[in-house]
Parts: sequence; structure tokens; C-alpha cells
Amino acid sequence: MWRISLYRKLWSSEKECKVCGKKSMLVSEAIGVCAECLRSDPGAVEVALEGHRKERASLGLPPDPPRDPRGTPCGLCNLGCRIPEGGLGYCGLVKNEGGRIVHLSGQPGSGVLEYYYDPHPTNCVAFWFCPGATGAGYPRYAVRPGCEEGYVNLAVFYGACNHNCAFCQNWFYRRNAVSRSPRVSVEELLEAALDPRVTCVCFFGGDPAPQVLHALAFTRELLERARGRIMRVCWESNGHFSPKILPRVIEASLRSGGTVKFDLKAWSPGIYRALTGVEQGSLLDNAGRVAEAAKERPEVPLFTASTLLVPGYVDEEEVRAIARFLASLSPDIPYTLLAFHPDHRMLDLPPTSRRHAEEAARVAREEGLLRVRIGNPWLLGDYY
Repeated sequence: MWRISLYRKLWSSEKECKVCGKKSMLVSEAIGVCAECLRSDPGAVEVALEGHRKERASLGLPPDPPRDPRGTPCGLCNLGCRIPEGGLGYCGLVKNEGGRIVHLSGQPGSGVLEYYYDPHPTNCVAFWFCPGATGAGYPRYAVRPGCEEGYVNLAVFYGACNHNCAFCQNWFYRRNAVSRSPRVSVEELLEAALDPRVTCVCFFGGDPAPQVLHALAFTRELLERARGRIMRVCWESNGHFSPKILPRVIEASLRSGGTVKFDLKAWSPGIYRALTGVEQGSLLDNAGRVAEAAKERPEVPLFTASTLLVPGYVDEEEVRAIARFLASLSPDIPYTLLAFHPDHRMLDLPPTSRRHAEEAARVAREEGLLRVRIGNPWLLGDYY
């Protein structure tokens, strides 16, 4: 109870924007500036990046994606790291040794990850339309016409990320990335996945992108060994896959009846970078590629998107722009607006207000999206 009282005191206290001086309970000290300044003033983003860089330095991780002109390009994701001699990539799992890229984990042999069984219906963001919870695509992609009760999802949590979100609700992945443990081989993961109760595998984290080669090696073998049974492959990601690798990610889910979920964290470049520590890069291009592939399998949505409604930062303006973009790809893309709860470095913000969530859903539909849902509604309240 004392913790709740402490957090409420943090939520209700006004913090000051270091750029414009505005005071509000919806300015987070982790960011240091307000959303309006992040949208309009490039210098405001540099203020926000100070916190990211300090945190990453304490972990021995690069403060920014390395851009050494004489460095060796990684190419594993779309951050465009050029790693200096002896240095690490932004994810912490790729190193330049003598001008050669060395993967410290995430190769086909083994990955830094944890896994567990999650009974259907799961708490997956896509549960409201996926075959495991609804029977969509039966009999090709689902065991039965309704919820696959009695069956499970194999949840694969990769312990590294190519973002540094200040609000990260799985922040403990950093321990895995720094210690590079626990390590799990493809064979061990296959043994877990071939349990007769498993009907789908979901890669998340962290993020699967820094260890995507491990995920793809596992997936290739899994779909071969599980031939003749239901075995969906799904991805929950920030979407920053390498454009060269993304087609293989898409194919795995398209073929198996799974989904590819991108967490579109913000629209405005300044807000995106302030919250995540990195630039948007080719994220929207990647989303367009998955949405185009989704047209090949309309009976079960391939592409879905979500956005966390971070109070004070991911407001109706951000959601409207994201929804407009998604609707331009297809009005049928399922879009989930997730309620925020205070975590990691953003403990000083309240959970998402009910009014905020309802207004965000309204503008998303107004922009033409036909399938919009508010996720984690139990977190909503009258906070601001």
C-alpha cells in the first residue's frame, strides 16, 4: 500500500520542461522535456537523450547506435550500426573484432533467451483476432473453430533489444543482454516447441531483431518437423528488422498462420527518439512491406500494430497520424491502443486516463481504421 501512495505522489507532482519551462504532471523527469518541445525543437531531443546515454553507460552499452565512418557495418537490423574496432553494436550482442563482425549470441547455435508455456487464450496483444483464441482460419490455421483451450503458446523472450525505451515494461532484458545468459540452443527450443500442446510460437523480448538469425534457424526446423500439425509463428517487435531479413520473417508467419505485430511507439521523430533512444529509420517502410504481404492471406490478419498510450507524450495527435498511415495501407489492419502503467524510468507518470484512451480510439477510427481496440482496460482511470 505504501508503494501505491508513493507512486501516486510521483504521478501528481508537477515537473518542469527544461526547454520551455512548462510545468505539468505529464512531463516525465526521464525525458526532461514536454511533447510540444520534442515536436518543434531539435535541441529538446538532445535533452531527452541524456538519460538514455547515462543509463546505457552504466550497463557498458553504446550510448547511441555507433556511426564510426571507419567502422564495420552490422546490417542485422535497420539501425545502421557501423561498429568501431573492439566496439559493440547498440544491442550489445554484436562486436567488431579485427574488422570482422562477431555475433556474441543470437546465431543459429544459441540465443540469449528465456521461454515458457502460455495457455490459450493468452494475453497476447493479437488475441482478439488470432486463431488460438478465436479459431480464425479453421481448419488450416486453428485446431478448432473456437478458442484452443487446453493448448498453449510457446513464448520466446529474447534478452536483447535495439531500442532503449524509457518506459520499458520488460526492462529486465538488459540483465540478459549484459550477462549474455541464459543461453538456449535451437535443439532445446525445438524440444519445447514440439510438445503436443503447442499450437503457436511467439518471439518477443527485448526484441527478436538482434537475434533474428537464431529465431529463423529455429523456425525453419520447427515448421519442417511440425509438418501436418497446427504450428503458427508470430513476432512481437518494434519493427526494426533489416529490410534484407524482413522477407524471411514475413514468410514464416504467412506460411504458418501467424502474425507480425509492430509496436509503433510514436509518429513524431522527436517524440519517437526521446522515448526510445533511436531514430525511426525505415520502420514505416517495413510496416508497408508486411501490410502488402498481408493481402495474400485475408482470412487471418498477418500484420497488426499497437501503440502504448504514454501520458503526456503519445497523445491523440500521435495516434491520429499513426492511424492515418495504417489506414492508407489497409483499413482492415487491427490496431491496439495499449494502456500505460508506470515502469522503468517513467515511474513519475500516471497510468493512462480513460478519457485519453477513448479519445485515441475515436481518432483512430475517424482516420479510417475499422478494427481498433483498447488493450489493458483494467489499468485505465481518471488520472488526468
